[in-house]
Amino acid sequence: MSFLDFFKVSGPSAQTVPPEKQDKVYKKLRFQTFLAGTFGYALYYVCRLSMGVMKQPLIDAGLLNATQLGIIGACLYWAYAVGKFVNGFLCDSSNIKRFMAAGLVVSVAMNFIMGILGVSALNGGIANSVLFVCFAICWAINGWSQSMGAPPAIIGLSRWFPLRIRGTFYGFFSSSHNIGEGLSFIFVGMLVAEFGWKWGFFGAALAGILGILIILFFLHDNTESKGLPPIEVLAGEASDEKVLSPEEKRAQTSRMQKAVIKNPGVWILALASAFMYMSRYAINEWGTIFLQEAKGYDLAEAAAVIGINPIFGIIGTVVSGWLSDVVFRGDRKYPAFVSGILEAIALALFLFGGPAKWVNILAMVLFGIAIGVLISFLGGLMAVDLVPRQATGAALGIVGMASYAAAGLQNVVTGLLLDNNITEAGVHDYTYASWFWLGAAVISFLLPVLNWKRKQQVIE
Repeated sequence: MSFLDFFKVSGPSAQTVPPEKQDKVYKKLRFQTFLAGTFGYALYYVCRLSMGVMKQPLIDAGLLNATQLGIIGACLYWAYAVGKFVNGFLCDSSNIKRFMAAGLVVSVAMNFIMGILGVSALNGGIANSVLFVCFAICWAINGWSQSMGAPPAIIGLSRWFPLRIRGTFYGFFSSSHNIGEGLSFIFVGMLVAEFGWKWGFFGAALAGILGILIILFFLHDNTESKGLPPIEVLAGEASDEKVLSPEEKRAQTSRMQKAVIKNPGVWILALASAFMYMSRYAINEWGTIFLQEAKGYDLAEAAAVIGINPIFGIIGTVVSGWLSDVVFRGDRKYPAFVSGILEAIALALFLFGGPAKWVNILAMVLFGIAIGVLISFLGGLMAVDLVPRQATGAALGIVGMASYAAAGLQNVVTGLLLDNNITEAGVHDYTYASWFWLGAAVISFLLPVLNWKRKQQVIE
């Protein structure tokens, strides 16, 4: 078997499930796939955000400055952006179990290597300039491997779930972002506060290993590979169209992907998601150090407050899909617009509301709920709704590319704004950075208005 053959989508199983057992087997495997995608991707996130709680300790140790940390973070997001686009297209025709597990293996390796580099740097074995370059390279590789997480998990929903409930389960799946972020800030934050910043990488690597095992044991490629009929038949969505051969299916998928690239609605949502990701990752990447420097919190307090945001984000993601499917009958635009306004209000409260702990906790509660909805809608589902099922990965690739290119740009701009605005007390002045973050949030909820009358793309 060649390397490329290893990642090819699974063919139909030689052993078929008897008709009387199909429904039971289908629902069991469908639920396993959903759980594996959700928790597997949550543990992907721990391997991605481990750096977010280490910024102040790295600066305090004199190893890196804010600009260097911004560049390192940008390396991950820019590699992730390109990877999202490429891997989104590749994953439409891939074995999602193997694809998703392989990405997490590489991500675990990069976190582990960076932990070892950290030990060496603290012992004087590596110069600061060398540490910066090594971290940037490893974090870029991590970014590419991270881009192999979301497409297979979401394509798993398309391959296993009927259209009528896909939004509901997409909402549940989107809670994986919040679970992963919460684990990053609380679990990794505790490790860093207790044992030093290098242990954040080792803790993230251990979490990633658990994710690999979950994916390998419980994520399933498609219904036919398990001896079941195609999803369209199981879901009652079968049409009178002829059954296509594997070669014809690949050609059809390629044709649809090319049409999706030309869909202006997908690009509008990609741009909206890009600005939303700027504000989202401003908090994820810089929120902890912001509370430490601008509001006088210690590391453990700051990480705990930021960790509230993803926990309450679970409410937003879980409710969002069900609400749009049941109440709005698949129409995502109204809850997305309201959530965008709520995000901007919460961000303003956090940035300009003073140091009182209850104020910052309230801001993170509201921010988490709003971002939970927006990740689900702007970050994927609204674009998926615009395209055929066979081009799900392509739509996600476009949105993901724009989102993480913007997240990387935010990291660099924020680092430069902070290093070029130092107060007399020797700490960073967050005035310009705060307005930059808030402006991105406002733009993100205004752009989707351009799509309000757009319908699903029909490709002949």
